[in-house]
Amino acid sequence: MKVAVLGAGAIGAYVGAALHRAGVEVHLIARGQHLQAIRSAGVRVLTPRGDFVAHPHATDDPAQIGPVDHIFLGLKANSYAASGPMIEPLLHGTTSIIAAQNGIPWWYFHGLKGPHEGYRIESVDPGGAVTAALPLHRAIGCVVYAATEIEAPGVIRHLEGTRFSIGEPDGELTGRCAAFSEAAVAGGLKCPVERDLRRDVWIKLMGNISFNPISALARATMAGICRHDGARELVVAMMRETVEVARRVGCDPGISIERRLKGAEKAGEHKTSTLQDLEKGKPLELDVLLAAVVELADLTGADVPTLRAIHAVSDLLNENLVRAV
Repeated sequence: MKVAVLGAGAIGAYVGAALHRAGVEVHLIARGQHLQAIRSAGVRVLTPRGDFVAHPHATDDPAQIGPVDHIFLGLKANSYAASGPMIEPLLHGTTSIIAAQNGIPWWYFHGLKGPHEGYRIESVDPGGAVTAALPLHRAIGCVVYAATEIEAPGVIRHLEGTRFSIGEPDGELTGRCAAFSEAAVAGGLKCPVERDLRRDVWIKLMGNISFNPISALARATMAGICRHDGARELVVAMMRETVEVARRVGCDPGISIERRLKGAEKAGEHKTSTLQDLEKGKPLELDVLLAAVVELADLTGADVPTLRAIHAVSDLLNENLVRAV
């Protein structure tokens, strides 16, 4: 198996190092000091399960790699539309694209039987630009239940979780999913192949859609949000509206809001990825979290006043960030 990790940041480099440890031919695509550090000393993974170092090939030029069996996409979703030139040299006839994405994926209605089959979510895939870069027939969904961070160039701190659930948009159990799952498990990860990955998408999104924007607006950790009575009530309202939208597009997350809150509390003083991006002055990954669900609410007639309000103010924050760059 040959795997390219496009966007070998905190999650991408962690997965790449695990796959390399399992004997997979791994190629990391990174840049800057992070790339230089990986080239000189490998990827150093600091984890409660036992530190290790992996030495996969690393480059900033996909043309040096050539076609691969799987592309593990560690980019932010707001970079997908522009990723075509980086993707193209990595493709052969059956190359899959495994997108480790928060929020609603561009493939969501691909292969989903029902009244909205084939619907393109404009806020996620504006003008079809993401589909053009990442063809739907190559897509394998991936929901990440792991927290990592780049502690220093080439050094990944693994905080918690090792689960990377994957699945085909049409729910089939395919050989390409089974092969990637087997390699990931051999590298020390959990990688179940799910028939209904959309349920995982919504379970994860219940937390991301609420904690991520609130953490950026309030500059608060997940535990800090849970401790504040008003903020906690706001999270509950956002989760409730999100579950309603999920049910209207045919998916019941099947998890209580209280249980989802308890899971978030366990993260402790963890800064969400959105807050980390804000502190670094980077654009916020909000379209696939908030804008997409508001669009689906419009599509299905769901009433989501809390989501609309938080989307408005967090979108304004993001506009000011982009303007300042």
